Parts: sequence; C-alpha cells; structure tokens
Amino acid sequence: MTSEDFFNRIQSHHLQKRPFVIYRKPNKQELYALLQKSDSLFFTSEFTEQGFVFSPFDDKEKTILMPLESSESISTPVVNLELVGSNSAKDIVDEQAKNYHINLVNNGVEAIKNKQFKKVVLSRKETVNLSEANPLAIFKKLLNKYPSAFVYCWYHPKVGLWLGATPETLVKIEGNRFSIMALAGTQVYKDTLDVVWKDKEIQEQKFVTDFIVDSLKPSAESIKISDTTTVKAGSLLHLKTMISAQLKQNSNLKEVILAIHPTPAVCGLPKQAAKAFILNNENYKREFYTGFLGELNLEHTTSPRAGSRNIENRAYTFKKKSTQLYVNLRCMQLKALEAMVYVGGGITISSDAEKEWEETVSKSLVIKSVL
Repeated sequence: MTSEDFFNRIQSHHLQKRPFVIYRKPNKQELYALLQKSDSLFFTSEFTEQGFVFSPFDDKEKTILMPLESSESISTPVVNLELVGSNSAKDIVDEQAKNYHINLVNNGVEAIKNKQFKKVVLSRKETVNLSEANPLAIFKKLLNKYPSAFVYCWYHPKVGLWLGATPETLVKIEGNRFSIMALAGTQVYKDTLDVVWKDKEIQEQKFVTDFIVDSLKPSAESIKISDTTTVKAGSLLHLKTMISAQLKQNSNLKEVILAIHPTPAVCGLPKQAAKAFILNNENYKREFYTGFLGELNLEHTTSPRAGSRNIENRAYTFKKKSTQLYVNLRCMQLKALEAMVYVGGGITISSDAEKEWEETVSKSLVIKSVL
C-alpha cells in the first residue's frame, strides 16, 4: 500500500468516526495501523487477546483493547512525508499554573521528608489553542522529529484522540523472554551525550531500577541488569537501564504488568502511597498520560540470522508472537481546536521546586514544537 493510500484510508476512517490506531516503532521504517470495523468499546483484563491496548495511569481503571479480530490491519513504508498545515501555538507562561506546580512540588518534598514515600512523580496539563487541528499532520511531524521514539495517533469516538512520541518502553516480550526499560532523570541536550548527572537524577534512576527488579522476582528468573547509559530523546537526555528476564513456568504477561505498572518513573515509590498523593493533589485527571499502549500478542514474521550455517534455512521465515508496550509520555490529547499537553517530573528529597517547574517547561516545548 502506498503512503498516500494509507493516509487516505486513515482520514476516511476518522471522518466516519470509527476507532483506529496508527504507529511507528522506534528506529523502524514501517507504519502500521489497525482500523476497527465498528465503534464498539472493547476492554481487556487478562492480556491474552491479540490487538492494540491503550491503558490509563490509574491501574484500577480498565484497559481499552482494539481487537485484531474486529479490525483491519494495514501497513506502509515510511517515506518522506509531505507536511501540510501549520498551527500557530502561543506559548505564554501561566503564572497561576506555575505557582500551583511549585506549591505541589514543595508539598511533595515535604511528604518525602515526613516519610510518606521516597519519590513521587508530579505532573501538570497545559492547554494550547490551535488555529486548526489536523491530527494526521501533527502525527507526520512527530514521525519526522522523533525517529527513535514510539510515535502514535490513537482515536476512539467514545474516548477521544491522543498523539505522542514516547521514548520509554514498558515491556517487550517474545515467548517467555522479556525486557523492561528503566528510564529516569532529565536534562537538556547540548550537543553531547558525555554529561555529568547530579545525585538527584542518579538516585531517581536507581529507585526505578530497584523497584522493577524487586517487583519481577515472584514471576521472573534469570534477571539481568545492564549498565546505565545516557540516551537522547528529542532535545532531552535521560538515564536508561535495561532489565531482561525469563518468565517462570506458571507466570504470564498480566502478572508482569500488574507488578510494574505504574512504575516509579511515572508514579513514585512506594507505589500505592505515591499514587494516592498524585490522585489527591494533582488538580486534574491524567487519564491515559503515563499509562501504557502498544501491540498485544501480535504475530511478526522473522527470518533466520544471515550468519546461519545452514543456507537452506535462510529461505524460511517463521512467525513469533510478541507484545511491545510503551509508557505514554510526550503525549497530547486533541479536543476541537485545543491540544492538551501533559508533562511531569520525578520528585525526591533533594528536588528544587523552581527547577522542577523549568523541567516541565522544557518537556512541554519538546512536544509543542510540532504544533
């Protein structure tokens, strides 16, 4: 299917107010889409179905499923995309929002000093007025700007329209092998990856890694932890550690998701105390921001490695079921001529409220650059 036909199909589906998701995986050159045939709302709780999932931050709420069996699957190579339409987004500092966030961070630090939790992730929502709202034009800009992110546009007439370019994997699983990314700490990229990280960011990263490893122990074995590296996401840098493991014989994907979501990278530690503070103190509902999304149990065709000794084997391909879920960061929700942009940061005992505000501004500029 040509790129033009692909986007025409998505456009037509959207005009008919039927659910769809369009996405590109990190560093890949293929666009995928699921076009749901009806406007029914499907959910999953067991994570055994095939399709695409979209899950909110609050793990007590339902995960939405776009089922493969009720959808048409289409794909096209990523080519040089024609960027149409231009939005003029006005960037004005909202003093009231700034004061609220600084006060929120100070309350978070105070709660940490009072031993309520060790870390909490506090966020805010910014509303940007648009001259026009063309989701596919914004999606194409995200594709061009963030080649190493998971870029998506998700729509359901009964839920809403979301777009994002997230740098963070929640979990990838093939067979009984899986990997999880621990991503934390932020600073602005200044033409080098060779940077110094402060104790606050290093501690924040360690909290996330330790939590994931401890949470996985009941359902996983052969746990391996990589070295921590600095990675670039757009115009920001983060600290990343990869954790790989094998599912124990009687364990499943649902157990892994329940154990790690929401991670300390988007919630805090201990999880329940930090989550309660977020729900009681952030002055808005996160909805799907800091939730997760991605392919669930989809089959992919793979070929044997080129170095295979048996030349005949190279002619064969085989199918593997895999799940690839991503944390919904660097995202926005479109409503009429408004874009709701979501940003946040990790708060520890050494956090400075003014700097935390500035970090959310840096993150908001990253996503607003496509508006």
